[in-house]
Amino acid sequence: MAIENGAWIMRGLDWDDPCRIRSWQELIRWIDEIGFLPLFKNEIDGFSAEEHTSARSWWTSDPEQDPWEWRQLIAHSGQVAYGKFFGKKAGFISRAWFPHFANWRRDGYDFDSRWDEELASLRQKRIMDQFTAKGELYSFDLKRLAGFGKEGEKNFEGTVTDLQMGGYLLIRDFRQRLNKKGQPYGWPISVYSTPEALWGCEHISSAYRLDPAQSKELIYRQVQKNFPSATEATLQVVLGWGG
Repeated sequence: MAIENGAWIMRGLDWDDPCRIRSWQELIRWIDEIGFLPLFKNEIDGFSAEEHTSARSWWTSDPEQDPWEWRQLIAHSGQVAYGKFFGKKAGFISRAWFPHFANWRRDGYDFDSRWDEELASLRQKRIMDQFTAKGELYSFDLKRLAGFGKEGEKNFEGTVTDLQMGGYLLIRDFRQRLNKKGQPYGWPISVYSTPEALWGCEHISSAYRLDPAQSKELIYRQVQKNFPSATEATLQVVLGWGG
C-alpha cells in the first residue's frame, strides 16, 4: 500500500491472475503453510497479503472479495493469530508458529515475570491485569478498565500495540457494540485477547524449551525459505523487535 498523487495505491494481482488468493479461507491455508504474513506490502518482495490479492477488491466492503473484510473473518475464526506483530503493523501468524514468535518476543518472560523484573511499564500492567478476569475485551472496555482516557493514562493504542509486538496480546475479533436492547450497531470494534486464551497455555509455551535466539533464527529461516528475496537487513526491518 502506497500513496501516489494523494491516492492510496494497492499493489495486488490482476483479477484473472491464477495465483490470486480468492477467499479468506484460502488465505488462511496459505498462512498455515508459510507461518507469517504481514497484511500490507513491505520491504520484502511478496511478503504480504496485499501482493497476493486483487488490488481492486480492497475497501469494497464485500466480505466475499475484500481482504480488509477478510482480516475480520480470519480473526473471528481463531485459526490463525491476527494483530500488530510486524514493525507495529498488522499481519497474521499461524498457530504452529506462534509459540516460536512468543518465545522470541517474550525473551523467556511471561508477563508477570516481566513485570517482576521491572521490564514492563505500569501502563502495560494495567492492561494485562484486565485479562486475569476476562478472556477477551472490547477495546473501549479495555481502555476504560485499565484507566486510560482524558483524566487517566495516555497512549492506549501505543501500549496495546507494544503488547502485541511482544507476543502478549492479539486481536481476537471485530464486533459491533450492543445497545440496551442487545442489538448491534456501528462499526465493528477490535476485541483483544491473549494468545493463551485463544490456544491454551501449553501450546503457547511449547517453544520455551529453546533459547529465544533459536526461535528468532527459525522464524528468519522460515521467511527466507518462502520469500528468497528477504535479506538480513529487510528481515530486521519487517520482523525486527527492539523491545
